[in-house]
Formats: sequence, C-alpha cells, structure tokens
Amino acid sequence: MTLPKPYYQDDAVTLYHGDCREIVPHLGRFDLLLTDPPYGIKQDKGMGGGGYDGFGNGKKRVPREYTGGLDADRPSTDTFKAVTEHCGIHIVWGGNFFADILPVKSKWLVWDKEQTMPTFSDAELAWTSLPGVSVKMFRYCGAGLCAKERERFHPTQKPLALITWCLSLAPEAKTIIDPFAGSGTTGRAAKDLGHKCVMIEREEKYCEIAARRMAQEVLPL
Repeated sequence: MTLPKPYYQDDAVTLYHGDCREIVPHLGRFDLLLTDPPYGIKQDKGMGGGGYDGFGNGKKRVPREYTGGLDADRPSTDTFKAVTEHCGIHIVWGGNFFADILPVKSKWLVWDKEQTMPTFSDAELAWTSLPGVSVKMFRYCGAGLCAKERERFHPTQKPLALITWCLSLAPEAKTIIDPFAGSGTTGRAAKDLGHKCVMIEREEKYCEIAARRMAQEVLPL
C-alpha cells in the first residue's frame, strides 16, 4: 500500500483518513501511542448506550454510536499488534475492555469523571506500559450538567485536560500517534504542548472535525 495523502497537515499534526492497520506500518516509530479505541459500548449503559429504556416496557434503547453487540468495531489482537509494535510507550483508554488481548501491566490510569449522571460510569480506565506500578487518578468532570468542557463532537470524546494530563506522564515522548483519532483531542493536546502527532481516523466526518480543531476553527455544537 502507498501511504495516502494526509487529510490534514501542519507543522505539528498529520491526520490520515483510512484504516490504521494499513497506514501505521508505513509511518516509522513513535515515542508514545495514546489512543481510545472503539470497543462496542452498546452494553455500557447510560443514555443512548445499551440496556433497557427504564420505562418498564422491556424495550431496548437505540445505541448512540456502535451497533452489532459488544465486539462491534473492537480491534483484534492483530490490530493491536500492528499499532503497538511501532511505539515505545502506550496509553490505551478503555483498556479493561481489551484485558484479554493486552499484556499484563500494573500502571493503570483512572479517570474519575466526578459523574453527576447516575446511569453513567463513574470512571474510565486506561491500560499503559508506563514505567512503575502505581495506579494514577485524574479527577475531572467530563459529562453531565457540571461538565467543564461543553464542546463534544464524538460520543466517546475525551476531555482535552485528560489527554494533556496523559502526555504529562510521558514527558520524554515528543512524537505521538493516535490510530483511533475520533475528533482529534490527542492531536489538539499534542499541538498545544509543542509535540508532533500523527492521527488516523476511518470515518471522514470525524476527520473533518479533527482537521478544523487542529486549525482552531470554531465548530457548531
């Protein structure tokens, strides 16, 4: 495969539209993999998630984003190998959903979402290959009425503050890759800190949003 033309590129960020399994092997090595892969959150409760509608009629709610069950869009072992073997350090959000295919590691990250919506998860977990064994926690309200960041363009979008914190845990990492880029938060955080970042996203609608975020355009909510 020939490396496709970047969907967006500036001095700090390069964004590709396509399949990460085909693109990553042509990009060389990176200091850090920082990503939030899809994992089929149909059963993850919350408004628009899985479960029943709560009105006692036994009807399922329609999922916000993912279809086809828990494993829908979930990266395979081969996909993880393809995107991790080119990086020195790894931070993978939703790592608990991939515990069966990721190596056993001790330094997990916890995002305490200071949740105000009782039907949503109180926290999210990231698997890492960071040195050390201490579990680290970041407390930040990212959803509900008290959310500190109101702009959301992707159903699983992480707060910019959270991703910036992740980068602070790998201070020597100057080159970052996010093969499941979504709306581009990793690229935005990396660019703000003066790092180099390559992102890959397979859905063009999110590539467009990510590109505009990199260019610091004001996006409609």
